[in-house]
Amino acid sequence: MTDISPAALRGAVDLSSLRNRPSAPSDAAAPAGAAAGAPSQNGFVVDVTDATFGQVLELSRTVPVVVDLWAEWCGPCKQLSPILEKVTNELGGRILLAKVDVDANPQLAQSFRAQSIPMVVALVAGQPVPMFTGAVPEEQVRQVFDQLLQVAAQNGVTGTLPAGEGQAAEAEEQPQEAPLPPLHAAAFAAIEKGDYAAAIAAYEKALAENPRDDDARAGLGQVRLLDRVQGLDLQEARAAAAARPQDVEAQFAVADLDISGGHVEDAFGRLLDLFAVLPSAERVPVRERLVELFGLIGADDPRVAAARNRLSSLLF
Repeated sequence: MTDISPAALRGAVDLSSLRNRPSAPSDAAAPAGAAAGAPSQNGFVVDVTDATFGQVLELSRTVPVVVDLWAEWCGPCKQLSPILEKVTNELGGRILLAKVDVDANPQLAQSFRAQSIPMVVALVAGQPVPMFTGAVPEEQVRQVFDQLLQVAAQNGVTGTLPAGEGQAAEAEEQPQEAPLPPLHAAAFAAIEKGDYAAAIAAYEKALAENPRDDDARAGLGQVRLLDRVQGLDLQEARAAAAARPQDVEAQFAVADLDISGGHVEDAFGRLLDLFAVLPSAERVPVRERLVELFGLIGADDPRVAAARNRLSSLLF
């Protein structure tokens, strides 16, 4: 079994548009329905949607949240779901299982890059943690859950859900969030529709009005990445990049796909190698793309610090 790490998917998924969205009061806290398996008697298994996912994202700061991406037509999903529910309930509130119907919630499916299902990902303190794809036996589920609890403890996430209350009670305790600024709300609405161009325009306008709007800057970087990777085929992109090692756009495509897939160091290394061999006059777009990706991953990430140091050495 591959070790799991809370940093392994950082930059691989885009949850920003789900984090602060106003949520429906009750749908997210309902026990998982029959289509996804028997509902939990303790409230430790819940259905979540695109609109209500922010609740469990915040709850992951108290207990690790296991996200089960499934669909009604998926046979392996129906094999795996009862196992996930059984093991979750046996842990007595130390883990919350959040079930996501990918057909009904396309933004969550897209955010987690769910190319095949069942796909199981965890959240620890708001950060995604890889687990596994496909139906696996109960013994392996137990092993992965045990490892997840260890990772959560290392990150200070050691709470327990109250028996009989589950996620509904926890969600009710969350303070009412302030409404989003109009341009941010417009960007989120556009993302919901898959209209990334409109979302980009909204974020750009927000930044024009307030250049210090860090949330708009982060959102702009994330939606630009989503827009760029739409329709890209990884194998084709890699072949093009290999055939044209100094083609900036070809290298950008692979770097974007690497970031989306969680291969942050690979993406940075590719662009830094490209920067090193290009003539000075052609370096500016590569430096700008690197700076954009640094902001996407986060200044406190050690991979960003290492890449910044190398970029500085290449500049001077």
